[in-house]
Amino acid sequence: MPNVYLHSPLSPDELIGRVEMDGKVYESRLGPDKYIGRVELETGKIFEHLPGPDRYIGVVALDSGKVYRHKAAAPDDYLGRADVDGKFFHHQSLAPDDYIGSISGATDYALAGAGFLLLIWPLVDAALHDSGEQS
Repeated sequence: MPNVYLHSPLSPDELIGRVEMDGKVYESRLGPDKYIGRVELETGKIFEHLPGPDRYIGVVALDSGKVYRHKAAAPDDYLGRADVDGKFFHHQSLAPDDYIGSISGATDYALAGAGFLLLIWPLVDAALHDSGEQS
């Protein structure tokens, strides 16, 4: 089972969740883990779990690991990528991409992209907003 880790600069990376081989994503918690979404393994489409129908939030390119956040009235945002070693990188337009975490044991980009967008990205996005940067 692929585990997802958030990068911690001065300590070991923190386990924040897991992605099941069927595409379901769970956030690690004290007690039972929380189901937060899923990825369609055939298409790379990623959905956030909500009461009622799940919400489409983005897609991962199955041939490159590039992750895009869905925007309803604009082109999707390119957020970053997962590499073949399971490392996650946040895209920087005029600088090298930042390492933000990893996934262990992922067998394809669909699983890695789901971990990136559902588990890692909300934490990175919140940190960017707290520091005044734009995502």
